[in-house]
Amino acid sequence: MENAGKARLGLVQMSCVADPVANLEKAVGFILEAAEKGADLICLQELFNTLYFCQEEDFERFSLAQSIPGPATERLGQIAKDKKLTIVAPLFERAAPGVFFNSAAIIHPDGKVAGVYRKMHIPDDPQFYEKFYFTPGDGGFKSWEIPAGRIGVCICWDQWFPEAARMTALQGANALFYPTAIGWLPSDKEKGLGPAQHNAWETIQRSHAIANGCFVVAVNRVGLEQDASGEGIEFWGQSFVANPAGEIIAKASVSDEEVLIVDVDFGDIEKQRVMWPFFRDRRIDAYQGLTKRWGGSAE
Repeated sequence: MENAGKARLGLVQMSCVADPVANLEKAVGFILEAAEKGADLICLQELFNTLYFCQEEDFERFSLAQSIPGPATERLGQIAKDKKLTIVAPLFERAAPGVFFNSAAIIHPDGKVAGVYRKMHIPDDPQFYEKFYFTPGDGGFKSWEIPAGRIGVCICWDQWFPEAARMTALQGANALFYPTAIGWLPSDKEKGLGPAQHNAWETIQRSHAIANGCFVVAVNRVGLEQDASGEGIEFWGQSFVANPAGEIIAKASVSDEEVLIVDVDFGDIEKQRVMWPFFRDRRIDAYQGLTKRWGGSAE
């Protein structure tokens, strides 16, 4: 195939409201816009059809969850089939009574759910009370074949862990997709911490691209979502794509809803990994300590 190994990415960066149906339809509009611009691999942000409800612990929020396959994936699956797209759709998944995951469905151009990634690392911090809602992922790190090659998906807090990136790359992923909901607490930003926090987020993901010789695709949301106290999170947008050398080749705005269109060639990965042979030089005989919580001396 003439375009084998090449993909046109569509990163959908948007704000959300309390109505999941309205968010779904907004996402559909952006997906169709991306398709009109030639995108064939589209990624939505973490929990794309809801507000980021984890700012508070509220039992009523469990009603937002749905099964996979379910209503949202059926709607997106029809679009994927009609437009011949691959869609990464992150959702609040109800897997069984009392068992919920922060998940992403990978929808193939045939309209079917090809697989599901369940977020492995679950945070518990002010405004990010995810352990109340989500069971830690039980499926490990995976990759999926798409027309252009193989992709891997991790979600938000996963993006800070080099082990997650490496394990996903070892599954053959040519690109690591990180659907995200991250931003500033207004009080932190006022203290001057905003630039450092954003820089750390961007830098760690660029390092994954370098260390694994692959593309990294981070898709964030925008807008201020306030909690009951009035604090809330100001999502910092700035969705981006980094190439296998860790260079940012495209970045969205801080606050605007938009579809970022980016052309990538997975053929670049072979050249990068030959030039910087990190996989060749890994000391797989010496990494047993990674399975321990802590290996330092107590002395």
